[in-house]
Amino acid sequence: MIGFTVIASSEGIPPMFALLALMLAGVVMVSLLLLRLRQSMLAGYFLCGVIIANSGVLGLLGGGESHEGVSQMAEFGVVLLMFTLGLEFSLGELRFLRKLAFVGGGLQMGLCMLATALLTPFIHPDWQGAVILSVALAMSSTAVSLKSFQDLGLEASPGARMALAVAIFQDLFVIVFFLFLPLLLPHEGEDASLLPRLGSLALRGGVFVVLAAVMARWVIPGLLNAVTKTRNRELFTLTVIGSCVGLAFIGGLLGLGLALGAFVAGLAVSESMFKHRILADVMPLKDLFLTIFFVSVGLMIDMGAVLRLWLPISVLTVVVMLAKSSIITFVARRLDLAPKQALMAGIGLCSAGEFSLVLLQQTRSAALWNDDTQQTLLAACALSMGLLPALLKAGVPLGEWLVKKGWGRRKPVKFDAGSLRQRVKGLTGHAIICGHGPVGERLNKALLDAGVSTLVVELNAETARKLQREGQTVLFADACHEETWELTRLKYARLVALTFPDATVNAQALSVIRVLRPDIPVLARARFSSDVDRLKRLGATQVVNDETEAAKSIVEKAETLQGA
Repeated sequence: MIGFTVIASSEGIPPMFALLALMLAGVVMVSLLLLRLRQSMLAGYFLCGVIIANSGVLGLLGGGESHEGVSQMAEFGVVLLMFTLGLEFSLGELRFLRKLAFVGGGLQMGLCMLATALLTPFIHPDWQGAVILSVALAMSSTAVSLKSFQDLGLEASPGARMALAVAIFQDLFVIVFFLFLPLLLPHEGEDASLLPRLGSLALRGGVFVVLAAVMARWVIPGLLNAVTKTRNRELFTLTVIGSCVGLAFIGGLLGLGLALGAFVAGLAVSESMFKHRILADVMPLKDLFLTIFFVSVGLMIDMGAVLRLWLPISVLTVVVMLAKSSIITFVARRLDLAPKQALMAGIGLCSAGEFSLVLLQQTRSAALWNDDTQQTLLAACALSMGLLPALLKAGVPLGEWLVKKGWGRRKPVKFDAGSLRQRVKGLTGHAIICGHGPVGERLNKALLDAGVSTLVVELNAETARKLQREGQTVLFADACHEETWELTRLKYARLVALTFPDATVNAQALSVIRVLRPDIPVLARARFSSDVDRLKRLGATQVVNDETEAAKSIVEKAETLQGA
């Protein structure tokens, strides 16, 4: 290591460049190891920063100077994160998930912040610190949560949709919170009274909204149109980054924060035709600088303090994750999610998030609490994010076990019980369709057009109510429960179609169906080829594989184009 430092110094290599090279090399090595162990790469970023910070390298490479440069690059990573957040923000998606987002997200943030407020006497911050801390610990990691659902093949499950909806609300909440953050972090020489500062904030916010609206309506679209006509890719990327940095700079000048300006810049082009091209250009840069951000968080962790404070760090991590998972599971159950899906949503959002770390980093200079508290909070947040993928994976069998033990079991019928019983009672020679997503909806329409009566089993309460209003016979029930199949008049049915993309759910439903009615034809769906044989062994008559059907369709279309 000393040789490395001597070489860097003698050749005139800037200390920050040497540190950056070491960081990126370390991230690659640690991440490869963690991927082989099927662990989250995010944990590798933190771990790399912790190793560098506690190995003495920082002191050898220029100490504060190199660390300061890395911190500035990390801040640019946050700016790009906020820009892509604004760019990916979808009003259509928000409308589709509005109940889960506003009711579920509002309850989650409110209850989590209240629970955190009860912890503050043990941490001893003043009221500003209590507010910031309650928001920081209520936030969840959208990136880690959704990536973990994808790794398990559960991204289309109700639990994942609940997690996405709450994450959308959290993003909106933290954007507004960033606007008011300067009020909670007064600087020396500022008027300490709240009213003048609030008035000043409103004035600056109004000026920024006007400027942002003008740029979003005329300046940025006109500029991108002009640049597009040049057909110069490099100029397009420079224009996008320049627009992002420019609005972030204006937000910073007005004292509203770089993050808010960058979010508005993304929002300005989110509904334009350039959205997807911008995302393709910006995402690699965002990933690079966010990696530096997470490593820089690891650089702030002192292993000596962590070893000394291992007990409060462990207790805080466990308390936060248990409290958040319990609260979110409770909220999800109140919103009619099935027990297992509610539990998955709760586990998926139980960690701290990227914005937890951003808030803790931005408030570091305000000295709202002592160094030991800062180390405890940083380590607990990082640890919770690192543990999330493994916990979510364990949540699948845990949810199944709890359901088998009777947790959350209730009568499936939730609507107009009298008329529904009459319609179900009269069914015979009908098809039972489990799930009314895009696949289930098309199958249901085709069968009805062919004169076959149908019964839909659906776990989404809003979809079930909509179907009932349309006159469709529907059960709001879980296809994994034996009681559900007793209500479907399976004995008199001609066909069962399991249209869920989740092979685990289909497998559980098949195990019940084959006990009650071994001879009925069952059509099942499998997202991955590896699930086909498993479903056939469990008794599926035919299995439609998403991957195989997509491949056939692509080949047919390619042959058609070739022939043309």
